[in-house]
Amino acid sequence: MGLWDKLKGELIDIIEWLDDSRDTIVWRFPRYENEIKMGAKLVVRESQVAVFVNEGQIADVFTPGTHTLTTQNMPILSTLKGWKYGFESPWKAEVYFVNTRQFTDMKWGTQNPVIVRDAEFGMVRLRAFGAFAMRVADPAALLRELVGTDPQFRTEEVQEYLRQMVVSHLGSALATANVPMLDLAARQQAIGATLAAVLTDELAPSGIAIPKFIIENISVPPEVEEALDKRTSIGVVGNLDNYTKFQAANAMEDAANNTGGAGEAFGFGLGMAAAQRMTQAASGPSASGPPASGPPPLPNAAEWFVGVGGQQQGPYDQNGLAAMVSSGTLRRETLVWKNGMAGWTAAGQVAELGGIFAQVPPPLPPQG
Repeated sequence: MGLWDKLKGELIDIIEWLDDSRDTIVWRFPRYENEIKMGAKLVVRESQVAVFVNEGQIADVFTPGTHTLTTQNMPILSTLKGWKYGFESPWKAEVYFVNTRQFTDMKWGTQNPVIVRDAEFGMVRLRAFGAFAMRVADPAALLRELVGTDPQFRTEEVQEYLRQMVVSHLGSALATANVPMLDLAARQQAIGATLAAVLTDELAPSGIAIPKFIIENISVPPEVEEALDKRTSIGVVGNLDNYTKFQAANAMEDAANNTGGAGEAFGFGLGMAAAQRMTQAASGPSASGPPASGPPPLPNAAEWFVGVGGQQQGPYDQNGLAAMVSSGTLRRETLVWKNGMAGWTAAGQVAELGGIFAQVPPPLPPQG
């Protein structure tokens, strides 16, 4: 190999990065001891930014495109190098390629439950998990704050830091959302959008943005889930009496399907009892006979009025009239009346009252 070929091999004339991974955020171009040739080609692809660092100081930043490196398009580096008149010699500098695409495979979750106050259930412990997308918004800030001199900065190096920030803001986001616990599922997208904006503001000094935040699930402890399931079941059942009858009917059907003699007898008896209860509940007390609790009520007794000494007295039932007959107050010629009669009539002429005069002798005939 000749001297020219050796010198040519020590000069870098093409600088580019073809990303063969899905988790690299920052990659440093492997210059080693070689120098970058003045007039070299810099290829920056879409979703990439190239940052030149000279002696530990961030210099020029190049956006997507093919760039020919000259003193004219590297003003900061030219100033640092002292190239006032377009000096064309090779130079040494570090080139960092920053991936600006969205990294969508970032996961988060709460290791410990978040305690929030709910208006209906009081203090509730909530767990949540989901995913979020991150992207580099300020490459220079990212290099200064997080990357440093790392030649290959991956998502795993920042994911735990981001997860801790998410969890630290989740409790306040849920508490200030003023959403009942049972309505959180319907408001997950709105809460996620709020958290994305808050986290982006918080991470702005580090050059990172959170364009998308997804809450996949918000859950409560198992014992609370069990209590909610019972509450839901009671609401679905509705009338407990009807539910008991329904269960009895199912038991009757299951017992009838049992081929054993004892099972058939038990099922038949249970079914008859359930059927009787359902029939009585549906039809009410029987009109043809007394209810099971006692005899039917007595019919209303007739109310009689009596004219004594020109004055109306009463009302009396027949027992009261019989007592008046015994005392001599009521006689056959005494006028009586009850509802349904056309007018006052002598008691002796009312067939219905004949029984109360049966043991009373008629008046003596006049003496001649």
